[in-house]
Amino acid sequence: MAAVPESHTGWTFITSHARVLAAIADNPNVRIREIAAHCRLTERAVSRIISDLEQDGYLSHTREGRTNTYRIGPDKALRHPAEAGLPVASLLSLLVRDETERRGAPTARQGPQGEAPAAT
Repeated sequence: MAAVPESHTGWTFITSHARVLAAIADNPNVRIREIAAHCRLTERAVSRIISDLEQDGYLSHTREGRTNTYRIGPDKALRHPAEAGLPVASLLSLLVRDETERRGAPTARQGPQGEAPAAT
């Protein structure tokens, strides 16, 4: 993962559960320690969030030696009634793309220098 973001006080738009899920979507073999540092959470909080996500079917994992490989259920609907019917993949597509853009890597929507591609 990239550099750890600076700490933040006050409210934010994205929940810790969404941040943890986005970190896993970005790297299915990520370690809890790395998620905690990236999301500015304790390892215990990350473990609890992963447990919540697994219990409700948003996430599963397989153990390979000392490494966990996580799998996200992309078709699982978001929990809040206001987003009823929207799959978790729609949320992750925004969060993971945003994470990629913050690292400076070009995405399908950007050209190699970070600008939007020219219309043809």
